[in-house]
Amino acid sequence: MGKPLGDVILDFLRDSGFAAITWKQALMLGISWLLIFLAIKKKYEPLLLLPIAFGMMLANLPLAGLTAEPKYEMVNGEMKLKEVGGLLYYLYQGVKLGVYPPLIFLGIGAMTDFGPLIANPSSLLLGAAAQLGIFAAFFLARLLGFDPKAAASIGIIGGADGPTAIYLTTKLKPELLGPVAIAAYSYMALIPMIQPPIMRALTTRKERQVVMKQLRPVSKLEKILFPIVVTVVGSLLVPSSAPLLGMLMLGNLFRESLVVDRLSKTAQNELINIITIFIGVTVGSTATAERFISPDTFKIIALGLAAFTFSTVGGVLLGKIMYWATGGKVNPLIGSAGVSAVPMAARVSQIEGQRENPSNFLLMHAMGPNVAGVIGSAIAAGVLLNLFG
Repeated sequence: MGKPLGDVILDFLRDSGFAAITWKQALMLGISWLLIFLAIKKKYEPLLLLPIAFGMMLANLPLAGLTAEPKYEMVNGEMKLKEVGGLLYYLYQGVKLGVYPPLIFLGIGAMTDFGPLIANPSSLLLGAAAQLGIFAAFFLARLLGFDPKAAASIGIIGGADGPTAIYLTTKLKPELLGPVAIAAYSYMALIPMIQPPIMRALTTRKERQVVMKQLRPVSKLEKILFPIVVTVVGSLLVPSSAPLLGMLMLGNLFRESLVVDRLSKTAQNELINIITIFIGVTVGSTATAERFISPDTFKIIALGLAAFTFSTVGGVLLGKIMYWATGGKVNPLIGSAGVSAVPMAARVSQIEGQRENPSNFLLMHAMGPNVAGVIGSAIAAGVLLNLFG
């Protein structure tokens, strides 16, 4: 006679993931569901937070084997594949090998208009000043006991650029990828909440009311030369930034040349959407219970907030200096847009400016520092990679 039905069911349950799940995995599943809720209900960076959260959920399902590495065995003196790895293991190779982030930058470049930066080159200084958070968080992380590679990976959160954070962390400290990526994208989504109090605290009402002159028109030749010049100068200055900077500018050249419309549209749509799915799910899959639930994770989250705060402070303070230097012609609020979160940070500058002066229109002026921040974060990542890679 076969086993009683009750025993069969019990045996089935003992071999299932329900019996193998740990409290840490259950907690991570809860965190992933919270992130899914924030992505769908609150619309916090849903394009990346949703796949990241789902990847986290998949990685913490016991016995699923989605992140398992392939197994090999020696047969007659030859190494042969014994068991294939999990789906997420193979998709993760694009992150591990540094392929996905530059491709994301290709799409970003194709979607970005650098015209406001070309029309007002001083915006580049605001983008540079807003990288203050990267180096402030780096030194704070060192004080908290993180080694230089880990501190650099944490510091890059201050650039407010998810792909850059993923790229650098993968190169320097891949075991921190989950906490760093989740902190970076979470704080990017919270920029409309984080930045305004800092902007108001550091500026006067008179400064916030400044109406800036309309930007000059930018010629087609300038727009075509810009990505070429920036690629050459930036890559010669910081060679390690070439993968990110080069792909960013190639995408922009696709856009501005007006002769490869199909390539530009593909980079802006199909390519960046596909890579976004892959990078989100695989980055989320690194946030396993064993890696994520630790005191270091909470330190990283706190340091990420500090990084965003210092980046905003750096941009606004330089904006104030430019306000004084130009006799009140620069609105310091645009300095906060020097972080790399395009175009969200520029919109925050616009909203804060109109709050004080309804006739004020700062969006295009803020886009200059905003796109400069994308370049600045890529170069900052290259500097950190040169120093600690």
